[in-house]
Amino acid sequence: MKGMFYFMCFLFLFSCKNKKTEKLIYPRQIGDISYDVKLDSPSFIPCNGNDKIFQYFNNGKGLEYKGSKREIENLFKKKYTHIKVDESGLIRIRFIVNCKGETGRFRVIQMNNNYEQFTFDNRITNQLLMLTQSLNGWKTKQDGRDREIDYYQYLIFKIEKGNLIEILP
Repeated sequence: MKGMFYFMCFLFLFSCKNKKTEKLIYPRQIGDISYDVKLDSPSFIPCNGNDKIFQYFNNGKGLEYKGSKREIENLFKKKYTHIKVDESGLIRIRFIVNCKGETGRFRVIQMNNNYEQFTFDNRITNQLLMLTQSLNGWKTKQDGRDREIDYYQYLIFKIEKGNLIEILP
């Protein structure tokens, strides 16, 4: 019996292969938007590199757009075309605003009213994405030392049966 135990240990030790471990690269923070050659324009460049992009609320001022959030709401109210579908939920579009007020690296997440992953009609998401990309009044932000910074911004669109009901934040 003792011999069988040693034989099993011997088999176990030599059957294990030495796997090389790959070094995993994690984002600096959850939700960082890395450049994707398939999605992003190479002409959009964050001013301070990819590891110094702040959250929009870091300076305590929240959403900053020329004419305020009301300007954004008015634009969408005028230009969004209702799509007659029985689809409701939330569509979040997140992007980067660089130190020049330019935007890029847009990412879309869609969910139903139960916060479950959902795919809306492309006519809705494409329209919201195009309108968001056309916004050109994003204010620049500074850090505590008055240096221009890049920051993440998002808009969440509440959709009920194809109607745009509300824009957050």
